[in-house]
Amino acid sequence: MSRPRLSLRPIDADNLNAILALAVAPGQTHQVASNAVSLAEARVHPEAWYRAIYADETAVGFVMLEDSRRLQTPPADAYLAIWRLMIDACRQRRGYGGWAVEQLIRYARSHPEIKSLLVSCVPGPLSPEAFYRRFGFIPTGEILDGETVFRLPL
Repeated sequence: MSRPRLSLRPIDADNLNAILALAVAPGQTHQVASNAVSLAEARVHPEAWYRAIYADETAVGFVMLEDSRRLQTPPADAYLAIWRLMIDACRQRRGYGGWAVEQLIRYARSHPEIKSLLVSCVPGPLSPEAFYRRFGFIPTGEILDGETVFRLPL
């Protein structure tokens, strides 16, 4: 079986229901908000950048960034922050999340004014901390809303 072609795609009326139907495993629900909540937050946060993750023509996940350049008062050192990364429960462990993070790193590096890529995660047994460390994210020492913050210098 050939490896599916992966892509990041805008979310619109044609694929909205497919994105809303995606969900993480029951034991992961405390790790990431639902896609419905994420899309509602994106609607009121102009700094949000979001995409659906596709394997061929099937929606398999969702990603959302905070782009500090879009903040009302942008910081001197621009950054991107991974606000959400989710892969549907029945499609996990196929490399889709890793591929998505690689694309986000590539996207961040394509903008020279972006100095770092941030992510935060809930500590604990199912924490994705080791996943992010594999990409070079390092803890900043900051705890934000009970989540450990990690930084990837660009």
